[in-house]
Amino acid sequence: MDWHAHYRDHLTTAAQAVTRIRSGDTVVIQHACAEPTALVDAMVANADAYEGVEICHVLTMGKSAYCAPGMERHFHLNATFIGGLTRAAVNEGRADLTPLFFSQYPKWLRMNEPDVALLHLSEPDEHGYCSFGVGVDYARAAQQSARTVIAQVNPHMPRVLGDASVHVTDLDAIVEVCDPIIELPPPVLGEVEMKIGENCASLINDGDTLQLGIGAIPDAVLRFLTHKKDLGIHSEMFSDGVVELIEQGVVTNSRKTLHPGQCVATFLMGTRKLYDYVHDNPAVHMAPVDYTNNPQVIGRNDNLVAINSCVQVDLQGQVVSSSAGLRQISAIGGQADFVRGAAMSAGGRSIMAMPSLAKGGVSKIIPVIDQGSAVSTSREDVDYIVTEYGVAHLWGQTLRERARRLIEIAHPSVRESLSEECVRRYGTHA
Repeated sequence: MDWHAHYRDHLTTAAQAVTRIRSGDTVVIQHACAEPTALVDAMVANADAYEGVEICHVLTMGKSAYCAPGMERHFHLNATFIGGLTRAAVNEGRADLTPLFFSQYPKWLRMNEPDVALLHLSEPDEHGYCSFGVGVDYARAAQQSARTVIAQVNPHMPRVLGDASVHVTDLDAIVEVCDPIIELPPPVLGEVEMKIGENCASLINDGDTLQLGIGAIPDAVLRFLTHKKDLGIHSEMFSDGVVELIEQGVVTNSRKTLHPGQCVATFLMGTRKLYDYVHDNPAVHMAPVDYTNNPQVIGRNDNLVAINSCVQVDLQGQVVSSSAGLRQISAIGGQADFVRGAAMSAGGRSIMAMPSLAKGGVSKIIPVIDQGSAVSTSREDVDYIVTEYGVAHLWGQTLRERARRLIEIAHPSVRESLSEECVRRYGTHA
């Protein structure tokens, strides 16, 4: 069949498209800045037609109205990552969190076979292929495993290259929209974040390939890389700061051992500047998350430096990144994928970066992790810990030496109490 005819025959409105969702269905939604907000809004507006619809996604950047109080009869969120808009629902028992490595989410979708996939795509090219745009990660797994695929097609969605497309004939309902893509403004960087960024940058060498997380600290790291040469990117995501380094000639990807000449990522979060840069750009290779975040694939990059943030580190080097006791804050995402991938990389390093103090003045370097907290990176996997006070290299060190090094980069107000704990454990001052 001519793809143009399929496209015309399957055009509909958002309100009509979501009537394909039935009570008891599982609906998987493309996430982050690729969230199909017109379809989600239409689904929520049709809530009275549903009972017991399960919603699945990773990070949401939209309204998340389906997990608002009072929606429990209609929708139940089962997320693998939570943020500010879904945190309360999980911690109050109105939603669930399924712990998964980000690299395993496509496998989980294929095993569970969702009923409906809601996607946000670029316009089709001359061959009838749409791009998954700024959210490739698990979009194909959702499309291939769902009974019904509903897509909003948007001229504002960039066409990304790599392994990132779906044919029009694989879509069951098509809704045309002309809405701005969700943007993530650059974070505000304070003195502490800038010092952490500087300390992290001291561990990065010319020619290294970088993985960067989301937030102020990764952005601060980028500020201190302007004097480096021939850096590369293999990351689950990147933002505007990487584009600035490309424009300055710092990121060239020329010394990468995997996908040389290309930034590799699975999703993107930033402003229109980023989205315009990646549009139809062969220097950017987008691929599903079970490829980009596969530790064996990551390890094929020599000198891979993974930079992530965390919530707590105890004196053994156990890293907590997703919870504070039993209260869920986020989830592991791709942290463990890249920590282990960096360990497989020739010359690879992994960095956990954090302020020495949490809000409220509580130390993030602690004797023992809070009861109920989940360890995100084990003491056997941990490599470097960075605060505004310095760098602690933990991998291959004894427990006694780990404690000593961590105390050196803890906030001065807690070093004495941490040293006393070290004496209790090891009979000697750190």
